[in-house]
Amino acid sequence: MAYRHFEFIEKHAWLLGILTAVMVSIGGLAEITPLFIMAQEVKPPEHVRPYDPLRLAGRDIYVREGCYLCHSQMIRALRFETQRYGSFSTADESVYDRPFQWGSKRTGPDLARAGGKYSDEWQHAHLMDPRSVVPESNMPGYPWLARAPIDADDIAARMRVLRRLGDPYTDADIASAAAALEGKTEMDALIAYLQGLGIANEPQATAGETP
Repeated sequence: MAYRHFEFIEKHAWLLGILTAVMVSIGGLAEITPLFIMAQEVKPPEHVRPYDPLRLAGRDIYVREGCYLCHSQMIRALRFETQRYGSFSTADESVYDRPFQWGSKRTGPDLARAGGKYSDEWQHAHLMDPRSVVPESNMPGYPWLARAPIDADDIAARMRVLRRLGDPYTDADIASAAAALEGKTEMDALIAYLQGLGIANEPQATAGETP
């Protein structure tokens, strides 16, 4: 009897297609649903704060200019990765990133722990003309960033939207954006963003834990 049922299904492509779609959907939900649940359980450590106005502007510039196409921000829990780049990345670090910048493409080095490795002056020279400090670099320059002002109203609007999405910006934080960005260029913002990577948002070990 069971054989006849299978035979009937195999001889009717429309029924086979429907049943296949149902089973694939069930399997997909079984795989995806736990991931969504886990993502909702990721909570920021107490000291990790959303981006300040200057770094928020810098992150948007980083995304706009496509820096993520050549630089990942994800150090894997492998010895050769941690020896080169530093401690491995955790979900806590990216809780305020929308979208996160983990990635896997590394035409250039990983930037997850790049903050503070070089001075602001080095970062400025590197962004203006990468080969002036790294002769073998194939990275393009971004000299126009040094002349481009930041739209403080746009950043304040972004902060209000992010607050609706859960970022704990206060009214005072949003109101102070204009003053924080006054006289700053897109180059200043991008450098501030880079200099905070792995420093401003890196989860810290709690008492009794080994960092």
